[in-house]
Amino acid sequence: MENLNLIDTFSEFKELKNIDRTTMMRVLEDVFRNTLLKQYGSDENFDIIINIDKGDFEIWRNREVVEDDEIEDPSTQISLTEAKKIDEDYEVGEEVTDEVKLADFERRSILALRQNLSSRILELEKDNIFGKYKDRIGEIITGEVYQIWKKEIMVIDDEGNELILPRSEQIPTDFFRKGDTLRAVVLKVEMRNNNPLILISRVSPVFLERLFELEVPEIFDGLITIKKIIRIPGERAKVAVESYDERVDPVGACVGMKGSRIHGIVRELKNENIDVINFTNNIELFIQRALSPAKISSIKINHEKKTAEVFLKPDQVSLAIGKGGSNIKLASQLTEYEIDVYREIEEEDEDVDLEEFADEIESWIIDELKAIGCDTAKSVLDLSEADLIKRTDLEEETIKEILKIFKAEFE
Repeated sequence: MENLNLIDTFSEFKELKNIDRTTMMRVLEDVFRNTLLKQYGSDENFDIIINIDKGDFEIWRNREVVEDDEIEDPSTQISLTEAKKIDEDYEVGEEVTDEVKLADFERRSILALRQNLSSRILELEKDNIFGKYKDRIGEIITGEVYQIWKKEIMVIDDEGNELILPRSEQIPTDFFRKGDTLRAVVLKVEMRNNNPLILISRVSPVFLERLFELEVPEIFDGLITIKKIIRIPGERAKVAVESYDERVDPVGACVGMKGSRIHGIVRELKNENIDVINFTNNIELFIQRALSPAKISSIKINHEKKTAEVFLKPDQVSLAIGKGGSNIKLASQLTEYEIDVYREIEEEDEDVDLEEFADEIESWIIDELKAIGCDTAKSVLDLSEADLIKRTDLEEETIKEILKIFKAEFE
């Protein structure tokens, strides 16, 4: 009965824990030999035969036949009298092989053997999980939400392994209930307190990269390469892509017909706004594309300091900066250039009120100009010198000095 219980123990583990045959055989033999060592002081003269398929094992002991009064070590020697009880043909000097039954062990030894076996199998299972997921870092996994805590969520994979999704690795707008299915990327695998800790993430750029590989066959096949991904999880992401085949439009392929491919990714990321950008080594052009959807008027680049001054029309500035500065922040990280945005003053707005010249022109002269309907410097410059002399009470020299000041302002 004890034999059957022991067989059930390792058979159960083999079936449920996916431990390979060779490893199981090695562990079983090690455990049995350890027990033999404690029981008999040596395991060298024992043969252990394990048949996992049949769920059975045998232990055979080899002893040398000696005269009855010459026994020095009962574990390795057997008296001639005892040997003849097994077989009348045995003689001194021959080797006797007999089976050791589990019943021959002390009950305490049997319990220790079972506990040792269970412990070793458990260690193997931990190592197995650790090794399996260590090789899967960067892969997308699908699991079921099993437990929700304040700082993390426990997720169970299809084999019942426990994975941890920390709050810091969740998209801010993520909301899960127990039993929900979620997707994430394996972020880190480590041993903590002798237990495998598998951390998964939904905010890692690698997660977004893997989603693109799933949705865009050209990326999976290597026709399109993702050069870089920058994310503010749940808000915005910029993905630089490049095609090695001139016939393939990388941006169009990633977005899909009417956005069919990218919509699935956006939904998975809780409506994260994703800008797909065509990568180029032309840094000026790359910065222009990175600041999409804003349209840039001109750029001044300092390659040594890796800075860029970008000039835009007033209605494009807010687009370039983005909500909370997200667009310009991501563009800077994507291009690795510090980007500063400047508002380009439009011609019609490039004017100065006359009061701004109070430190250069006396107030009574400004009042005289206002009296003929001129409130700004440009409105004065629009009139000829002759018109100003005719319409005001100002002297010619004064008018010439005023025009000189106003012209200097716009040069």
